[in-house]
Amino acid sequence: MKQWTSEVEIDAPIEKVWELFDGSLENMQKIMPQVVENKPLTITDEMVGSVYLQKYKEGKRVMEYNVETLEYFNSSDEKKMKVGFTLANMFDITAGYKLVKINENKTLFTYTTTNRPLKWFIKLFLLFGNDKVVVEFVQRVKKVVESEK
Repeated sequence: MKQWTSEVEIDAPIEKVWELFDGSLENMQKIMPQVVENKPLTITDEMVGSVYLQKYKEGKRVMEYNVETLEYFNSSDEKKMKVGFTLANMFDITAGYKLVKINENKTLFTYTTTNRPLKWFIKLFLLFGNDKVVVEFVQRVKKVVESEK
């Protein structure tokens, strides 16, 4: 299994950043434009165990998978969500989003993703993996939030 983490300080209140992860499809698409649908299938009171049918457009293809909320925490000073899904029966993927309030107008955003191959021959592809996508995602979140002031 491979894991990548990146973090950045965002010049915005924690609630403003959280809207992108814990809000509408429209907000989610600002940072994940390939997500074309995020339909709730099962919603639990504590959010952990909630499942969404997510459709993701890659070129002309639309893939769909069930995304499960594995961790969820929402306080005024810290917010955390971790989701997991299986991609093309080849990888188990998790994505973790953590926000920590630095002050009223500054938030520390940490993004961690893991990628576990489900087939032995796929492990070779992970040897060439790097953190480029993770770093780009963190910077995209920062840019989107700070441009909406």
